[in-house]
Amino acid sequence: MVNDPIGDLLTRIRNGQAARLAKISSPASKHRVSLVQVLKDEGYIRDFSIVKQDNGLSDLIVELKYVETQPAIREIKRVSKPGRRVYTQIKDVPRVYNGLGISILSTPRGVMSDKAAREANVGGEVLCRVF
Repeated sequence: MVNDPIGDLLTRIRNGQAARLAKISSPASKHRVSLVQVLKDEGYIRDFSIVKQDNGLSDLIVELKYVETQPAIREIKRVSKPGRRVYTQIKDVPRVYNGLGISILSTPRGVMSDKAAREANVGGEVLCRVF
């Protein structure tokens, strides 16, 4: 049983890139799929797909991206954790490395990047930072 599914997904991505894997697998959920969709939209991963298993569960297959043999994601860090939730207002949305990276937020309008949250003028829970 996983207590922090988002942290588990980020760790699988981090470990997969450290091992130079082409794809990683994770149990699928709506929240994980929306987070991976933001990573794809921002260009940090190639693609992802959802594969149904025989037992009725689904797996999320994430194709990792490399640029000249280096991982596209240099750093991926969980910010809001189950023991300490971190919320932010729109005016206080953090910039990652002065705009070179992104923060991923869970807002009332769904999971989105910090740039999209500023455009939509919504704050929310800061899930992770990616650079």
